[in-house]
Amino acid sequence: MREKAIEAKLVKSVKVMGGIAPKFVSPGFDGMPDRLLLLPGRNFAFVEVKAPGMKPRPLQVKRKRQLEALGFSVYVINDEGQIGGMLNEIRAT
Repeated sequence: MREKAIEAKLVKSVKVMGGIAPKFVSPGFDGMPDRLLLLPGRNFAFVEVKAPGMKPRPLQVKRKRQLEALGFSVYVINDEGQIGGMLNEIRAT
């Protein structure tokens, strides 16, 4: 499965929950996660979507750590099977 397909399933799953998953673009600040997940009840997180078997680049790892140090949740997924569990975890926070 390609990264694009995983990302499309993520966006669809978030919509089913009543949330939105806008593409996150940050000009001049490379390495930011792909999506910002905004769920009902003020639950939110950043998500980096990778193709199966792929891992984040070093700059993406750095940005993930920076965001987590600020108290934000950041997930990296590379399989559609991770989507449900991740969304449940975000919703529970």
